[in-house]
Amino acid sequence: MPHRRSLLLGAAGLAAAPAQAQPQSQAPWPNRAARMIIPWPPGQSTDLQGRLVAQMLTQRLGQNVVPENKAGAGGQIGTDFVAKAPPDGYTMLAASIGPITFSPLVQRTPYVVERDFAPVAAYGISPYMLLVRPDFPAEDARGFVAAVKAAPGKYTYASSGIGGAQHLLTAVFNAQAGLDALHIPFQGSGPAMAAFLGGQIDYAIETIAAAGALVKQGKLRLLGITTKKPTALLPGVPPLAEAADLPNYDIGGWNGLLLPAGTPQPILDRLLAEIEAGFATQEMKDRFLGIGIELAPVGPDAFRNLMRAEAALFGPVIRQLGIRAE
Repeated sequence: MPHRRSLLLGAAGLAAAPAQAQPQSQAPWPNRAARMIIPWPPGQSTDLQGRLVAQMLTQRLGQNVVPENKAGAGGQIGTDFVAKAPPDGYTMLAASIGPITFSPLVQRTPYVVERDFAPVAAYGISPYMLLVRPDFPAEDARGFVAAVKAAPGKYTYASSGIGGAQHLLTAVFNAQAGLDALHIPFQGSGPAMAAFLGGQIDYAIETIAAAGALVKQGKLRLLGITTKKPTALLPGVPPLAEAADLPNYDIGGWNGLLLPAGTPQPILDRLLAEIEAGFATQEMKDRFLGIGIELAPVGPDAFRNLMRAEAALFGPVIRQLGIRAE
């Protein structure tokens, strides 16, 4: 499987963009508050990133960009809301790999990504973590695989929703490792982690943003990361490609900003320029590092290519494994 990080980090950097051009017949944009639709509950990685970007844009645009959670259906409800919103620059989507890349591959979605969205920028890439409770009867990833494989149907794993990133990442992991476990979907990472801590779940693949603090507190145990390349965000933590003897397992998650298709180009250009300038500051780099994200932004062309490459990569894998939303 191609190295996921290279698709993002190797892409072209952000293009320079004009910040002021507006049709003369319209009032300058923005002249009122905008909404940042977050298609997940609070506490999800996409939620945390979306709120940081909304706050940054509020400061840079001089108008409020208000975060608004519209969760449900593995991120599809909020995503579809933005797809059908007026293309006037006042409704934005905190986009992520789950509802944008994975959901359309496993079920019919009410939106078509290429048709319904205009990409602005992707922010960076982050590994997911394979987590177990502290009392799980295995000390490392190889022991974990052996224990789950030895007891088909006994163990349960959580996800933040059917067809979402955690669901698909774990399904691919299970298939490559030969594991038979029961999928328990939740409406977001927060409820999933609560069930995990309550002893209802045996393992999960989750983001650093949603579960990193639980690992630091010793409430969950980290066995490996999903990207083949180690990350400075989790020094000393081995990739599952190595730790679980799965050489083709190499997946990272991305987040970005999408607007409804048909949004005027000057608005997209202004947003791109403000994201480029805001992400260049040490303050934003530090704030994203604080939620487990290394900023490596790319502009609309590279973002569009990334989404296409993800679909081309995972489509055949998902079809081969027969993964469909229940």
